[in-house]
Amino acid sequence: MTAKAALARLPVMADVARLAGVSHQTVSRVINDHPNVNAETRARVKHAIIQLGYRRNTAARTLVTRQSGILGVISVGGSHFGPASTIFAIAEAARAGGYFLNFVSLRGVDRSQMRAALGHLMDAAVDGIVVIAPVDAAIDSLRGQAADVPVVVVAASGVGSETRVAVDQVAGARIATRHLLDLGHQTVFHISGPSDWLDASSRVRGWRTELEAGGRVAYDVIEGDWSANSGYQAGRRLAPRLKSELDDVTAVFVANDQMALGLIRAFHEEGLVVPRDVSIVGFDDQPEAGHFLPPLTTIRQDFAAIGRRCVSALIEKVRGGEAAPLSPIEPELIIRASTAPPRSR
Repeated sequence: MTAKAALARLPVMADVARLAGVSHQTVSRVINDHPNVNAETRARVKHAIIQLGYRRNTAARTLVTRQSGILGVISVGGSHFGPASTIFAIAEAARAGGYFLNFVSLRGVDRSQMRAALGHLMDAAVDGIVVIAPVDAAIDSLRGQAADVPVVVVAASGVGSETRVAVDQVAGARIATRHLLDLGHQTVFHISGPSDWLDASSRVRGWRTELEAGGRVAYDVIEGDWSANSGYQAGRRLAPRLKSELDDVTAVFVANDQMALGLIRAFHEEGLVVPRDVSIVGFDDQPEAGHFLPPLTTIRQDFAAIGRRCVSALIEKVRGGEAAPLSPIEPELIIRASTAPPRSR
C-alpha cells in the first residue's frame, strides 16, 4: 500500500511498519521509546509516522496495556507564579517521558471539589495524578480521599503516606535571612505571603529560626497576598520606620519577587534608595527579577527539578514500583544589586 492510499483512511501501525520496511513490533518499540532499536531504523520509522500522519489508538493501547499514556494534574492557585511554573515544568517532564496531561484547575478547594477532580481524572483513565497543593485547604481536602491510581503531591508538608515533592522553603528563608545578617544588618523585617499558604508559613518559620539562631530581634510579620500591590502597601507602612534615625532595621526579606517589586516602588516614592538605605531579598527568581531597578537578590526555586521529580516518581509508581523517599530540593541564593552592607547612621 502506498502512503497516498493509506491516507484515504486513518493509518494504523501496520501501515507504518509496511512503509518503513520493519515489523509491527519494531514500530511499537519506537513509539514506546524502547532502547533496543538502532538509530537508523528509529529515524525511518519516525519518518513514516510523520509521512502517514499516524496517531496511536489510545483506547486500544489502554485495553492492551491497562495504561493510557496520560497523567492527570490537579492544581490549586495556578494563577500564581509558583504553581504556574510547577505546572509548566510537569508538562515539560511529562512530554519528555512520552506522556500527555489532563489538567484540572481549582479556584477554591474543599473535599467535594477535590473528590470531583480526582473522579474526573480517574474517569478519563489517567495512569497517575499529580496534585499541586500549596494551601492548607488543599492538603485537608486530600486526606482520606481514595484514588485508584498512584498520586504524587507537590506541597511543603506531608500528606499521609503519599509521595511528596517539595523545595526546602525553610532552608530558602534561612539562606535569605543569613545573607542579610552576614552583610552586617542587625535584624531583618519580613513581608510574608498569605498565612494559609504552606510555602508562606514555611518561609516565616525559616526567617524566624535564623534570627533566633543569631540572637536577633524578630519583629512582627507584615502579611501580603503575593501581589506587587501588597508589597507596595507594606512598603508604605515600613518607610517611616526605616527613615527614622533611631531604628536599626535596614533589611527586608520578602516572601516573593512580586511583592519585592511593589516594596521597591514604595521605598522609591518615600526617598529611600535600595540598597543604600535598605537591602531587599525576594524569593522565586522569576524571569523579570534580574531586570528590577535595582536587580533583585532572591532565592531561586528549581521548578524544572520539581517537574522531573514529580513525573519520575509517578511513572515509577505507575509501573508498579515504589518511589524512593524524596528529599526536599535545595533552593539557591542569587545575589544581585538589591543587597549591600548597611551604611552607618
